[in-house]
Amino acid sequence: MPGPLDGIRIIDLSSMLSGPYATDVLGDLGADVIKVEVPGVGDHTRALQNRSKGMSSMFLNINRSKRSITINLKDAQGKEVLLDLYSSADVVVQNFRPGVVDRLGVGYEAARAVKEDIIFLSISGFGQSGPYAGRRVYDPIIQALSGLTTLQAGSDDARPKLLRTILPDKLSAITASKTILAALIARERQGVGQHIELSMIDSILSFLWASDMGAYTFADREIEPAEAASFIDLIYEASDGYLTVSTMSDKEWGAFCRATDQEHLITDPRFDSPSARDKHVNERLQIIQDTIATRTVAEWLATFEHCEVPCAPALTRAEVIEDPQIVHNRIVEIYHHPVAGPLRQTRHPASFSATPPAAPRGAPTLGQHTDEILNELGYDDERRNTLRRTGAIGGEDCENAAALAS
Repeated sequence: MPGPLDGIRIIDLSSMLSGPYATDVLGDLGADVIKVEVPGVGDHTRALQNRSKGMSSMFLNINRSKRSITINLKDAQGKEVLLDLYSSADVVVQNFRPGVVDRLGVGYEAARAVKEDIIFLSISGFGQSGPYAGRRVYDPIIQALSGLTTLQAGSDDARPKLLRTILPDKLSAITASKTILAALIARERQGVGQHIELSMIDSILSFLWASDMGAYTFADREIEPAEAASFIDLIYEASDGYLTVSTMSDKEWGAFCRATDQEHLITDPRFDSPSARDKHVNERLQIIQDTIATRTVAEWLATFEHCEVPCAPALTRAEVIEDPQIVHNRIVEIYHHPVAGPLRQTRHPASFSATPPAAPRGAPTLGQHTDEILNELGYDDERRNTLRRTGAIGGEDCENAAALAS
């Protein structure tokens, strides 16, 4: 089946991760995503390490289910080609620095002039205006400015720590994809397109506020200094490895105490309520750590599962893909790419009963679909060749063309 977004066309002018990952999600759901790239250069992630036959893993993972066309946006004829694409599209996504698309003549007003109800999403680091708007931005910059690094450190007094994953980039992408879907629904109901601005800093702050900004929630109270988190995290060391145990409720704390033959701790005034356990968090977690150190991971998992104590082994990335629940869910599958070969990737995490999307198509080589897309717009061979001679468009990346044709 074609998927729930069949019939929606998205023009993807973005690069790196936040924009491409957002459109990747929508492409997997059946949208026709046309990735516009610079001739001979392409998205920066094409050049990253961890490669197979000239294609990087990051590009393959966040640009599948797309078609690639190469257009020189600094060329007047190239701009005309892009505007023709706009006229055929439902959505445009771009993450150039603020003001760039307008200076190029391909911003929202130019798009609206050729497609009145178009949805135009602009992703930026800090916003389209303001004191930081023109700054260059990468994920660590947003982590630091948002307070995420202090949160990861455990207190305002500790040395800030980066998360070892590009969370603001990924979260902005997921926020962008749901924002596009909301705008499509609004257009369906109200008949209007719109320009949407989304910044990484706003996305991550909205994300953090759900659970990590409690002290700053009540505006009529003085803000108290952030207390240091426990010196023990929720990963505990058994005699042969690591696991996590979560005892949030009284019932779960009681189950842990009974599972470990420490029932006297259930009525201990330090631990007999959620607030008491929070107040004495270091003592509570130290007890858990000391207890778990006495047996193996497998022994504790069997005991805790029998007693209904929430728990899980702390798996390495290599172990994750072999875990029986992960295998059962079939979230990780093997797809064949005509250039890069067999790829282990995740499917879309949701399952649709009525409109299941087809298997994702492999990420395109640079300019792979240029002629195909222009042919759909009504450009004949002569016009395409003229545009290519003048440098308004590029051709398919010669390096991998033979592999695709074979």
